[in-house]
Amino acid sequence: MSLLSKVVRCMRTIAPLELADTTWDNVGVLVEPPYPSPKCNKVFLTIDLTPQVLDEALSDPRVGTIVAYHPPIFRSMKRLVQADVKQDIVMKAIARGVGIYSPHTACDNCVDGVNDWLASGLGKGSVLPIVPALNPPEGHEQAGTGRLFTYDDPTPLKTVIDKIKELTGLPFLRVAAASDSELIKTVAICAGSGSSVLSPVQADLYFSGEMGHHDVLAALAQGTSVVLCEHSNTERGYLSAVLRPKLQDMLVNERSGEGDAIEVVVSQVDKDPLVIM
Repeated sequence: MSLLSKVVRCMRTIAPLELADTTWDNVGVLVEPPYPSPKCNKVFLTIDLTPQVLDEALSDPRVGTIVAYHPPIFRSMKRLVQADVKQDIVMKAIARGVGIYSPHTACDNCVDGVNDWLASGLGKGSVLPIVPALNPPEGHEQAGTGRLFTYDDPTPLKTVIDKIKELTGLPFLRVAAASDSELIKTVAICAGSGSSVLSPVQADLYFSGEMGHHDVLAALAQGTSVVLCEHSNTERGYLSAVLRPKLQDMLVNERSGEGDAIEVVVSQVDKDPLVIM
């Protein structure tokens, strides 16, 4: 069994593809190399597979599979040419025998996924999906889109902000504070871009990566504060905190074609393109 096949089997348990929003998302195996190297024993995790991140992965000849949270292939391709960044990434991966798998919204919606990781840093409280999954697979009965976190005890907004900074490792966040938002009881959570998921929800606080200007104004008008971290900053910490150890544990008894133990690593180059200067 190829390294990619072993990773796919594990990922289907961690984040079943049935939980992805396939009305628009592109998840699962995106690149299946016809000639994978039996020497490869490393699985490389990243949020965005940019040219710089691909160079990092391919600089290690032991990397045989890339798990890219955001799908590097999203729209149809009519040709494969180096002038196109996405097509060039695909060709280079195939040429080196490296497979690419993307879990994206399956990882958002699954139990112990990205949104649950965001909720885990807020403190003591209970968590439910905003939109529960229909007929979720076994082990993912509490799966669904977004999360609604309810504090056991109302918590000052500043305390919530400090907890989010600690979870994400960010020194600064974008905050829109409603006039009566001193204490927070409920937090609606959506990793990445949250407007469509969060806007219909009544909560004291919206916690996401990004929202549109007018969506933030609408939230404030209904008395809801907003905390934004930038898109991928709400996702990246999940790789090291949750996905890497889970995947490593599930692959502990697996071996490469040459008998080496499988190792799961996280990109050190991958980062959000937006910074506060």
